[in-house]
Amino acid sequence: MTSRADIPGFLLLEDGTLFHGRLVASSPVTVAEVVFTTNMTGYQETFSDPSYRGQIVVMTAPMIGNYGINPEDPESGRPQIAGVVVRELSRTFSNWRASGDLQGWLGAANVPILEGIDTRQLTRHLRSVGVMRGVIGAGADATDEARSALDACPSMEGLDLASVVTTDRAYEWGSPDAPYHIVAYDYGIKRNILRLFESHGCRITVVPSTTTPEEVLALRPHGVFFSNGPGDPAAVTYAPHAIRTIGKAGIPVFGICLGHQLIGLSFGGSTMKLPFGHRGGNQPVKELATGRVLITSQNHGFAVLGSEQDIPGAPELEVTHVNLNDGTVEGLRHRTLPIFSVQYHPEAAPGPHDARPLFKQFINAVRGEVGRSGPNA
Repeated sequence: MTSRADIPGFLLLEDGTLFHGRLVASSPVTVAEVVFTTNMTGYQETFSDPSYRGQIVVMTAPMIGNYGINPEDPESGRPQIAGVVVRELSRTFSNWRASGDLQGWLGAANVPILEGIDTRQLTRHLRSVGVMRGVIGAGADATDEARSALDACPSMEGLDLASVVTTDRAYEWGSPDAPYHIVAYDYGIKRNILRLFESHGCRITVVPSTTTPEEVLALRPHGVFFSNGPGDPAAVTYAPHAIRTIGKAGIPVFGICLGHQLIGLSFGGSTMKLPFGHRGGNQPVKELATGRVLITSQNHGFAVLGSEQDIPGAPELEVTHVNLNDGTVEGLRHRTLPIFSVQYHPEAAPGPHDARPLFKQFINAVRGEVGRSGPNA
């Protein structure tokens, strides 16, 4: 178990608000966008989710670390966050799957943990004025070095982080004998998405974010998936051409989170940055066709601009789901092509499983493509 190091630390926000705490491990000054999540469990999945790349995550749960870490739960090969802010970090852990402690896992990746912060006050501040850039540093007060680093930190708007977190080469996931072949664009794909596709009888070819649609179509997939990921969707300028080309070829297309936003952009829509985003496992979403309400897992700071009625500039798209907290668009479907998407995370790692049937919906469309093109495509 990692030993404790009591180092005075601080979080300075770009509006000048200063929070004092304890820096659990010595680290250089860390600057990033500061966001909060309302997930009460699943911190290892959260911290390893590539969609959190380049962000300092505030945990609203009062204590984390009490069940340790394990090799099965990470959503990628390493912690992706820039830093963690908590009320209390548990120095002991107990779980039959645990292989180590959270402090050691994050410390090995040079991710600072700032504890002893009133995270309720910090969260209320971010909800009131919006998420913003911040800096974590050591010391009783903010240093000139920290202030300079904060001034130099870029805004999340305009950043293409999908090209940063994507795989550098294509790879396979699942049995080579699986009946369905899915090509997945990796903009920051979570492992649980791949696990769920595999559980539905799929072999997945994961490709880099800049893979051309011609290269994908040459693989003869039965369906194409556009994944979650970090950053500003409007900066991923290479994606819309791929989405339109593959969709117009008649291949079933499914998008989640960033993939959903890119589908909106591909057919004439726009995206906007939300004041404080949706991050947590308790977001209510209404399915417009049935009126059914799903409790969903979410992690996004941008959204497709629109309402229940339409997506301005994108008459080919139909809105299928909306967020009941703020009315933002949570689902889309193309009116004539086999394309649909959701803003939330039906793979839910962590989070509720209300929306997992969406994977079956996609597989049903894929079965139709298998019948059209043959099982050996």
